[in-house]
Amino acid sequence: MKTNDYVKYMTQTLVKYADQPKDERKRLREERKQTRASFWYRWFGILPYIFYIEVKNRRRKE
Repeated sequence: MKTNDYVKYMTQTLVKYADQPKDERKRLREERKQTRASFWYRWFGILPYIFYIEVKNRRRKE
């Protein structure tokens, strides 16, 4: 990507963000936070996450 293309992309992104109402920006930020994967999955992958969930479920059953 050339420098001009990158500057153009960043300018468009910034203008698009600035044109949004404040409420819309807050709503989108909250949606992104809710759709994020859990801490265990993001940092350690799927296998430790599955193990963690199984241990957690077994404790609930007891």
